[in-house]
Amino acid sequence: MKKVLFVASESVPFIKTGGLADVVGSLPKYFDKKEFDVRVMIPKYTSIPEEYKEKMEYVTNFYLELAWRKQYVGIFKMEYQGITYYFLDNEYYFSGDKPYGEIFQDIEKFAFFDKAALSSLPIIDFRPDIIHCHDWQTGLVPVYLKDSFQQNEFFRGIKTIMTIHNLKFQGIWDKKTVMDTAGLDAYYFTPDKLEAYGDANYLKGGLVYADQITTVSETYAEEIKTPFYGEKLDGLINARSGCLTGIVNGLDYDEYNPSTDPLIEFNYDARTFRKEKVKNKKALQKELGLAQDEKKFMIGVVSRLTDQKGFDLIDYVIEEICSEDTQLVVLGTGEEKYEHLFRHFAWKYPERVSASIYYSNERSHKIYAACDAFLMPSLFEPCGLSQLMSLRYGTVPIVRETGGLKDTVEPYNEYENKGTGFSFANYNAHEMLNTIRYAKYVYYEKKRDWNKIIDRGMAMDFSWNNSARKYVELYNRI
Repeated sequence: MKKVLFVASESVPFIKTGGLADVVGSLPKYFDKKEFDVRVMIPKYTSIPEEYKEKMEYVTNFYLELAWRKQYVGIFKMEYQGITYYFLDNEYYFSGDKPYGEIFQDIEKFAFFDKAALSSLPIIDFRPDIIHCHDWQTGLVPVYLKDSFQQNEFFRGIKTIMTIHNLKFQGIWDKKTVMDTAGLDAYYFTPDKLEAYGDANYLKGGLVYADQITTVSETYAEEIKTPFYGEKLDGLINARSGCLTGIVNGLDYDEYNPSTDPLIEFNYDARTFRKEKVKNKKALQKELGLAQDEKKFMIGVVSRLTDQKGFDLIDYVIEEICSEDTQLVVLGTGEEKYEHLFRHFAWKYPERVSASIYYSNERSHKIYAACDAFLMPSLFEPCGLSQLMSLRYGTVPIVRETGGLKDTVEPYNEYENKGTGFSFANYNAHEMLNTIRYAKYVYYEKKRDWNKIIDRGMAMDFSWNNSARKYVELYNRI
């Protein structure tokens, strides 16, 4: 029986700010229980909903030495959907209404969490063969493990994996403060270890000291070796490329299932979508106050409204996108200029454009179920889950060929009758616009081909089963 511990800063259903939480909360369920004992450890934030806090059972507490401070660590545990979760408690660090705050506070908070995570293992009597760390917040786990913890027999031989969910976020702060905060020797703060461009970098520490590195799609694993996507760590990624694997994230196929989804008006599946899907479109048009016309080409966008997601391209050609025969439905929050952009166009074309500048899980499901196409023109996209959801719901993705988008959406080929969506290669607004127009042409003029694209998309399997198999191979290799 192999033992694996996931250490992360967030996990569904307890706390979520992004895709990281989906991975940490979903993936452990898909390992064979006879072969793997996978458990998860996250901070016990005060903002975790009460319904879960009530079910946590107190295990024990101890005091941890972090540099010159002594800090309380409480350990709580809970079983959820067959997985054991541990929650590390310290109200000084984990209070507040959000899991992350100012970076200088987070730097100390996660140094504490990483050291506490390792220190608690002998106390809960769980010795993992592998500790699977996620993103910069857990970057010090492999470093600490190679440092003072080696003096304890219990920790020798434990392997670590570092998963990069988004290389842009690295946990960078000044060297002197981090040395003081983390209680690590000056030996670790050199350019071949934690130091990067004069500062200390948590993610870099994790990448240097982990036994294996993974990221969330094969294409992104290649892209981050280049200066454009490498966020100044491309040299290190290349140096460690022998230990780097790209594994695409999965989707929870129980939660995202158009045939059983309780959040959508009309359920449908791969057999019935031709008749039933359009009913969701009409219901959403009515709900949003758009022109109720099932023939109009409806494009959905559910996203953070940021430059990374390609909204500067949309900004450039939005007038052309919102033409007579098209409706645009947007859901999300982000940079003010994009929030204003969509509000303005919703005011200018109330029959064609809807802008919901907030986040709603229920509305996102309705958009996936109702729209004809889904637009994701990202500048970079480590994995992306929205295109997987739209494929699942028979909504045709229009994407830029980058990262996980390139790995999961096969471009339509009219000569070979292949493809599950439409894509463009260059980060260029008119190339995007041409691709949207081409998709619209197929939708209006070649309805049978359009439905075949949907058939192929709905037949794809991007459930966690596939990803879990690849992680099993990696765990066995280690």
